[in-house]
Amino acid sequence: MDEKYTRMAPAEVLRRIAERKKQLGGEVCILGHHYQRDEVFQFADFTGDSLKLSQQAAGTGARYIVFCGVQFMAESADILTPADCAVILPDLSAGCEMADMAEADDVAGALNRISDAAAGAIVVPITYVNSAAAVKAVTGRAGGACCTSSNARSVFEWALRPEDKGGAGGAKILAAPDQHLARNTALAMGYELDDCVMYDPAAENGGLTDEQIRDATFILWKGYCYVHQVFTVKQIERVRRDRPGIKVIVHPECPHEVVAAADLAGSTEQILRAVADSPAGAGWAVGTEVHMVARLAGDNPDKYVRLLSDTPAVCESMSRIDPPHLLWVLDNLAEGRVVNRISVSATIAADARKALERMISIKAER
Repeated sequence: MDEKYTRMAPAEVLRRIAERKKQLGGEVCILGHHYQRDEVFQFADFTGDSLKLSQQAAGTGARYIVFCGVQFMAESADILTPADCAVILPDLSAGCEMADMAEADDVAGALNRISDAAAGAIVVPITYVNSAAAVKAVTGRAGGACCTSSNARSVFEWALRPEDKGGAGGAKILAAPDQHLARNTALAMGYELDDCVMYDPAAENGGLTDEQIRDATFILWKGYCYVHQVFTVKQIERVRRDRPGIKVIVHPECPHEVVAAADLAGSTEQILRAVADSPAGAGWAVGTEVHMVARLAGDNPDKYVRLLSDTPAVCESMSRIDPPHLLWVLDNLAEGRVVNRISVSATIAADARKALERMISIKAER
């Protein structure tokens, strides 16, 4: 990006973004994730979680999709949109540390290792949408499915359901890359902590014995979202002490002891609905990314809404998408140039699409 964009006055950047957006019209669709900063979020044509945005992008008919999110989100949008639609990530350094914790070769190796140790039991890979396209492709090839934080239970139940009842017939699930979402989902389904074991891709044989694998139903990848590790049980105890009657709602990427101590746990969309649908005067402490919580408070002035922690829970990668980068992208599009295009190879996209489409069909059945 040309340095002139960073030297430009912030108000001028915002003014020029609005002008370019109007000039480009329906050729461009801007997507804004819930964790995005307000200065960028205000220009989004669609807002939501990563999968919802990718699905919306597929139906816009726009030539250019500018995804104000992170790398894996833009990859999903490229997989689900027509081939002649260009998906753009304003800053290519906007990655996801959790997604980076699972490499495709490591996941494929883990599947082989677990299948060998499982003594013939069917192992179904379930990959969180917060993952690289190549990891989704490994999942698709192996007969598995993706999941989101809102439909993980439905997908897990499908994976373990007998084939003659419409399931995958699995005896075990390999869940990657977020251990906490998988563990919280397993516990919500009535399983115990002992039914879960952790697979560490950096350790020999994943750090597990054959017996541990055979005894487990859920093999959890050693991955996590650093944003949601900020929240603790002590914070929940403190906000309840300081404001009796307050409700605590957290994202299922939080550790299980935090989810267990909270009143509710849910995806970004579920958190939004819970707060919006609550009566005037309700109090909420929310355990998820700070930009979303601040916006939630502003959108619900008749309620008390605060971040669960006193320490900001910021997705630094998402914050790399800023107004100067957005303007730079739009200026180039206005001049006929596509920059920072995200292109998933046809082979990877085809297999990744299988995993995404299985998830979508499972969600539709429930």
